[in-house]
Amino acid sequence: MRPAVAAVLAAASLLLGAAPPGQAPLPERMADTGGGTQLITAEASDTSSTTGTVTWWDRRDGGWEKAGSAAARFGAKGLAEGGSRTQGTNTTPTGLYDLPYAFGIEEAPDGTTAPYRRVRQDSWWCQDNASRSYNRWTEPLAPDCRATESEHLVTYGTQYAYAYVIGFNYAQPVRERGAGIFLHVNGKGPTAGCVSVPRDAMRRILAWADPGRGPHIAIGTTSGPTAITRY
Repeated sequence: MRPAVAAVLAAASLLLGAAPPGQAPLPERMADTGGGTQLITAEASDTSSTTGTVTWWDRRDGGWEKAGSAAARFGAKGLAEGGSRTQGTNTTPTGLYDLPYAFGIEEAPDGTTAPYRRVRQDSWWCQDNASRSYNRWTEPLAPDCRATESEHLVTYGTQYAYAYVIGFNYAQPVRERGAGIFLHVNGKGPTAGCVSVPRDAMRRILAWADPGRGPHIAIGTTSGPTAITRY
């Protein structure tokens, strides 16, 4: 095979989430996959990238198999290491996270088994560092949470048609680290720090995810200190 043709095929393979010839699937090269048998990887070329690939994987017979893949978007300012990220920087946090629950303005896609919360007119996500509801869904808006420091979920009709909460800074929130990081439907361009995919891909992910199989999401770059294989 000519070198140029081989290079094109290798690039196409990476775009589709497949490992290059002779290389193990991405989850098998990671330090940790969360202990379950489902995994989502969100990989960018480097920390300045605003685009990349989301791939979802199943562990079967001792190995990882690709279940699906889609083009992804990241923060408008790229990616940043999750443990040191600062709120308001428009960066997507790297790391390995659980997926607490899904939500959406629209009804859950057929086959969805993850806990799914419907967005209503008074549904908010509090991002106010001074609030006791910081980085939490609040319905209605908590009295100590300023609307100017929160997201009124129903107003994001495209992005939050379907979404999955990413467990970044969620279990024990650190103030100023960041709030409201989701996997959701694409908007018009890069995100404010979330990971986004096309609408159809988001529907497929929700129908695929099985909470009984411990799904996690790993976000990172192809190499360097934030390489996805480090997580």
